[in-house]
Amino acid sequence: MSDQSTAGQRPVAIIMGSQSDWETMRHAAETLEALGVGHDCLIVSAHRTPDRMYAFAKGAKAAGYKAIIAGAGGAAHLPGMVASLTSLPVFGVPVESKALSGLDSLYSIVQMPAGIPVGTLAIGKAGATNAGLLAAAVLALSDPALAQRLDAWRAARTAAVSERPE
Repeated sequence: MSDQSTAGQRPVAIIMGSQSDWETMRHAAETLEALGVGHDCLIVSAHRTPDRMYAFAKGAKAAGYKAIIAGAGGAAHLPGMVASLTSLPVFGVPVESKALSGLDSLYSIVQMPAGIPVGTLAIGKAGATNAGLLAAAVLALSDPALAQRLDAWRAARTAAVSERPE
């Protein structure tokens, strides 16, 4: 789904619980691509592929990841389970569910016990986009070129806002 990066590295992992989550999580990938941040996109289900999830989370730092964006819907255990197995920053994106419009996902991700943090974003597209921006901001702390690209991205958003309605 992506291997774009200025240095040929993929410091961000975007993981999701199922293929259907891609409709939401692609916005995180598109945001990172716009900023030139390399990333991998993986399906890692806490419920259907727990061994894959465990291996991913335990090996994420050694694999070179610096941040993880984890999207999940419904019971949404993926972000919290991954956060419990790695010291990397984990940003949780609640995927909108049919039954409860994503509130179930939000509550599952945001209500982590003390000591196992998951930075929880908004439900759906806005949350996925902001997760990409937040991961880029963390990486930009030690990457001046990325910091410039992020500043330019934000400035372009500001410049696109009209002063008056058309």
